[in-house]
Amino acid sequence: MAIYHFSAKVISRANGSSAVASAAYRAAERLHDDRLGRDHDFSNKAGVVHSEIMLSEGAPERLNDRTVLWNEVEAGEKRKDAQLAREVEFSIPRELDQKEGIRLAREFVEKQFVKRGMVADLNVHWDMGKDGQPKPHAHVMLSMREVGPEGFGQKVREWNSTALLQEWREAWADHVNERLAELDIDARIDHRTLEAQGIDLEPQHKIGPAASRMPEQGLEAERVEDHARIARENGEKIIANPQIALDAITRQQATFTRRDLAQFAFRHSDGKDQFDQVMSAVRSSPELVALGKDGRDQERFTSREMIAVEERLERAAGRLADRAGHGLPAASLQGGLNAAGSGGLTLGEDQRAALEHIGTSGDLAIVLGYAGTGKSAMLGVAREAWEREGYQVRGAALSGIAAENLEGGSGIASRTIASLEHAWGQGREQLGPRDVLVIDEAGMIGSRQMERVLSEAERAGAKVVLVGDPEQLQAIEAGAAFRSLAERHGTAEITEIRRQHEDWQRQATRALATGRTGEALHAYERQGMVRAADTREAARVELMDGWESGRQADPDKSRIILTHTNAEVQELNSEARSRMRAAGELGEGVGLSVERGRRDFATGDRIMFFRNDRGLGVKNGSLGTLERVSAEGMAVKMDDGRKVAFDLKDYAHVDHGYAATFHKSQGVTVDQAHVLATPGMDRHSAYVGLSRHRDSVQLHYGRDDFTDQRQLTRTLSRDRGKDMAGDYAAARDGQAQARAFAERREIRFPELAREIAGKVRDKARGMFAGFKPKPSSPELARDGKGGPINTTPERAPAAPSQARAIERYARAQADMDRMREKGLPVLPHQKQALAKAGDALDQVRPHAARDLASAFERNPVLVREAAEGKAGGAARAMAHEAQVRTNPELRADRFVERWQGMARERAELTRSGDREAAQRTGKKMESLAGTLHRDPQLESVLQRRAPELGLEMGRDRPISQELTRSLEIGRDRGLSR
Repeated sequence: MAIYHFSAKVISRANGSSAVASAAYRAAERLHDDRLGRDHDFSNKAGVVHSEIMLSEGAPERLNDRTVLWNEVEAGEKRKDAQLAREVEFSIPRELDQKEGIRLAREFVEKQFVKRGMVADLNVHWDMGKDGQPKPHAHVMLSMREVGPEGFGQKVREWNSTALLQEWREAWADHVNERLAELDIDARIDHRTLEAQGIDLEPQHKIGPAASRMPEQGLEAERVEDHARIARENGEKIIANPQIALDAITRQQATFTRRDLAQFAFRHSDGKDQFDQVMSAVRSSPELVALGKDGRDQERFTSREMIAVEERLERAAGRLADRAGHGLPAASLQGGLNAAGSGGLTLGEDQRAALEHIGTSGDLAIVLGYAGTGKSAMLGVAREAWEREGYQVRGAALSGIAAENLEGGSGIASRTIASLEHAWGQGREQLGPRDVLVIDEAGMIGSRQMERVLSEAERAGAKVVLVGDPEQLQAIEAGAAFRSLAERHGTAEITEIRRQHEDWQRQATRALATGRTGEALHAYERQGMVRAADTREAARVELMDGWESGRQADPDKSRIILTHTNAEVQELNSEARSRMRAAGELGEGVGLSVERGRRDFATGDRIMFFRNDRGLGVKNGSLGTLERVSAEGMAVKMDDGRKVAFDLKDYAHVDHGYAATFHKSQGVTVDQAHVLATPGMDRHSAYVGLSRHRDSVQLHYGRDDFTDQRQLTRTLSRDRGKDMAGDYAAARDGQAQARAFAERREIRFPELAREIAGKVRDKARGMFAGFKPKPSSPELARDGKGGPINTTPERAPAAPSQARAIERYARAQADMDRMREKGLPVLPHQKQALAKAGDALDQVRPHAARDLASAFERNPVLVREAAEGKAGGAARAMAHEAQVRTNPELRADRFVERWQGMARERAELTRSGDREAAQRTGKKMESLAGTLHRDPQLESVLQRRAPELGLEMGRDRPISQELTRSLEIGRDRGLSR
């Protein structure tokens, strides 16, 4: 668990500090101080691994000399209490090596400080703690005056703002998390205060070795003492109550590793003795629960409180699911459909099935819908039916913008879950037995919050409808409640994509929704919608060029720019404003201090709101266009047509709204989307970013981030799905569905103890189907009070692990691929190795080798990933191939896709005059048509889809013959020309 620390202070003469002495210590150099007339020598100091001056544009070269730089700063300040420099100090994740740590710090300093006009003195320290672990951190001394060719000028007061410091703190967290994700390191940091995270510990300063920090050298011995005091007091709190540590660690993750615990203990203790006491207290706590090992062979733990949360969640969900009372008669459902049809709204088969499911199921109904499938339209019909029966329908979502979208799309009055919980706590707006609570974007809700809401609904006798997609953005808090509930209680699925206008784009969204990111990227790449540039900077320029040309060509179409981090959003917003101003579309700018810092606003600017305000009628994420701006306030025309006006002294939570993060965009629909890919992305953010559009999406990336499209695909295919404690404990509580998810996440269990022997049955439904659970593995048994007890493992032969079997098969396939790439024949022993690996895989699940071979053929990138031990993507693709193999509708989707692709290719070759290549493609099409006689189910389904294959409906001949005949007719016409 990487540690977050980011602090800033001013080096001032008022407390006896010297800028030259401070610089000498941080750089481990000997510097002469002209003002004091003496040297400051710290050249014997160890641990400084990088030191450099970073000059802003226009600064004179002489300032590259550290002695010159800080003596000029001292000379320019005459007051006895002068503020000399600002120091920013931040921790570098110890998961990085020195090279990566230095690179991380340099890029951040360049972007956040130097580009603003500051001169930065960067020093990276790689100290070693008493426990032998590195404590990497960076000290950045910054100039406080503007600088030009002649030297320093006036002080820039804006650099002192609290809002700017908060922006830096958040930007550092974004920057670190992006790099950790890029390097596939399973760690994250959080810039929020401990109090904001609900953790009962005092925040502390990051301090390096204190031995040299003496008051006479202008350094702060009292700060060192304060740091040690806070660490010591936090350690004492944890020793007295280890639950504090467990609560803090499980705030955003349901399970954790031994290393996570050690790093947390190191951060919140003073010295080795107390560190050992903290570790001992937590590890011996009855609140700590050992779960098993994950796919990386790391022991995982959770807290008894987290298990209790999940158990309460399941109890509440189970009671809701078993209880009936809000059912809709068939006549009411049909009446809703008739009313919708008369209004011009036609529901598809999936939507009708989902409508019937939520109208006739128990008091817990779950709808799983891909992005852009029209979930809100279906919910609007359901709302009208419930209201006709006398029920009150209320809506909720995690974010304000998601609640706004739910209300706009379905007519269900909606608000955030937090505001609902607050009202319930005040005794207001209580749920009752005539209420139906619809929760949208439920995949983003953590386990604790989901449990509170379902428990409240169960107590009140209300019905709950959960709507979401577990493959989109994950919950910010711990757990994957929606996914777990969907696996255990079943869902109605809406898979027919309606948002995109073109069929191939709908197919691409379906691929994104089912974890086949590479397939979707290849589809967009073939249409010229994936653009590579030499650098991210160049990619940003090309993205803005495309945004600008689209805006000029189709000014009435809606569009948005999307990327991963807030820092990148700010860059894109700035560039968009420059383009708007150059085009004369912005009025006179007004400089304003808003919640996120100093910004220029002008009439015509796109504005995003960042805090819910019921009085104004705006939500966090709402968008509008600025119609009037002054030093006192703004008037904005919202995208829904409303107009709002406000004074900045009352509401200042606004920023430019041309670009947004993926988290801000979930639930948003626009005509055109422009996406900048960065290394922090994963398959969940890629799914959201590439499915917001109706007409088109342009994906841009720099080769300094991704060397080629293969690396882009690999990064954007990473699974960052969250886990539940129950995923590891299925054998203990008999929940086979959770076990199925554990299989998919490459989770396996050590031989600790065994309660249940034999195989557990895979009950995963819908999009979770196809993952065969392994035999029950040993699990830690619990007594009636939840405490551990010893059990004797049964001696039973275990089937091979699916993850290991996939890895073995992939290695054999990779060996054969390497031979073919070199133009060499595949050797007999290599073929034999593949056959044996396939047999082993089929022992885990029948036909698994066939399905995996098909998955590898469709996405060769998976071979290398699985061979390197990352079998999750291959397991998901293999499961999807199993679904295709057993589902004629899915086979039909694939056949139509292949046929249409080859038909386009053949037509293009014919137009270009390459008759031989066109004939070869035609032969492939004939061969594909010839396979249909072996699959009568597929042929029957395709009979209904003849128009998609370029055929007329109602022909008597089998579809295979019609396809072959159409090729012959096309060939004859080609020859006649």
